[in-house]
Amino acid sequence: MSIMPIVSCGPRSSVFDPFSLDFTVPSSLSTSSPLIDRKETSEGHVFKADLPGLKEEEVKVEVDDERVIQISGERNVEKEDKNDKWLRVERSSGKFVRRFRLLENVKMDQGKTSMDNGVLTVTIPKEGAKKPDVKVLEILNT
Repeated sequence: MSIMPIVSCGPRSSVFDPFSLDFTVPSSLSTSSPLIDRKETSEGHVFKADLPGLKEEEVKVEVDDERVIQISGERNVEKEDKNDKWLRVERSSGKFVRRFRLLENVKMDQGKTSMDNGVLTVTIPKEGAKKPDVKVLEILNT
């Protein structure tokens, strides 16, 4: 069995992370999939998705019992006028879905979302670190 190492090229590296279970292509190769930054802080996991032009009601954020977070939505194609002649089309349209698996130390039911200026922020808090149960053993004379 071989293990693929995680190589970091700086704080915003776009290398493969085998633990993220991101099932989509997060680059310009996918025409409508949004780019998402993901970070882990001492308080939780934070996802920031660029969703320019989308309204809150056009985006759906779901979490499940398997600790998978799913961000989905759809960018609609701009309505065309028969007299218009498009010279260049670079903005993407269509449905998108991004999925990420989180570690066991999260409170999935306490996640929060917000959207500001086309940036969706999803925060999933961590569970408090469990302090080890320490027992003092008595030393007996033999």
